[in-house]
Amino acid sequence: MSRTILRTTLLAAAAAALLGATAARAEMSEIKIAQQYGISYLPLMLMEEQKLVEKHAKAAGLDVKVSWAKFAGGNVMNDALLSGGLQFASGGVGPFVTLWSRTRGNLDVKAVAAINSMPLYLNTRNPNVKTIRDFTDKDRIALPAVKVSIQAVTLQMAAEKAFGDGQQNRLDALTVTMAHPDAQIALLSGASEVTAHFSSPPFQYQQLEKPGIRTVLNSYDVLGGPATFNLVWTTSKFRAENPKLYDAFARALDEVTAQINGDRKAAAEAYLRISKDKDTVADILAMLNDPKIVYTTTPQNVMKYVDFMAKVGSIKVRPESWKDLFFPNVHGLAGG
Repeated sequence: MSRTILRTTLLAAAAAALLGATAARAEMSEIKIAQQYGISYLPLMLMEEQKLVEKHAKAAGLDVKVSWAKFAGGNVMNDALLSGGLQFASGGVGPFVTLWSRTRGNLDVKAVAAINSMPLYLNTRNPNVKTIRDFTDKDRIALPAVKVSIQAVTLQMAAEKAFGDGQQNRLDALTVTMAHPDAQIALLSGASEVTAHFSSPPFQYQQLEKPGIRTVLNSYDVLGGPATFNLVWTTSKFRAENPKLYDAFARALDEVTAQINGDRKAAAEAYLRISKDKDTVADILAMLNDPKIVYTTTPQNVMKYVDFMAKVGSIKVRPESWKDLFFPNVHGLAGG
């Protein structure tokens, strides 16, 4: 083989190797992010409207197409994440911790950050129900996902306190899986078997404006104080293979959290514009100004849920610290 041919062959091989290495390092050109219903997901709603993930990805030298999906509960969302149909899932602590435990040693799902801390109210229209001890077989309690949603786990914690150790599943048979908007319609119609709804803002506040609706359980009472409601999570595989996209998402979440906290009125207007909710700006703003509602990426009281879920066998592995559940970008926060 002549030197010219040899040199050409070596250059071609080197170029092919370089292209192969570049392709191996290439990040995804399209990702899908999931959200659910209510003002707790306002950060994600604004990220979608303002294309903030795309903005921060472009600043990192990436062009990415971001699509968004709406889910009624974390259980279905988790299935989509595991199948590769989603890159970022969002929801309550219950579904996340369940998936974290299930994927240890393989996909290693972890949380990117918290989204908020908010109280969850269990409201009822049954005049005979003063506390959760008063529910009977004639009642049905709607929540996002039976057994695994954060509302379901909170109800189990409350049942254990009300009925004693080992009685955490006492009310599970009364629960039904329903998306918050559908559950609210069912509760307020008075014609449905649904007599109670364990929901979230804004639904719980809108319900309390109606005659005959009252709260029988507040999640903050069960937890002994403020606690994280929603988080966002992904797989360690996605983060390792797409570090710039992961960082773009985290930066977008930080930006939008500061934006909401900097102008609650604009945030209320944005929620109504995006959600098409028929409520008023004044009503949504009043909810956002409730000191119990906090938009923050800092985890709060997550380990109380974890301890309960480990105790009753809902998860097989217990993390030693909240940091075991989260990626390092939030480890410097004062979480718990």
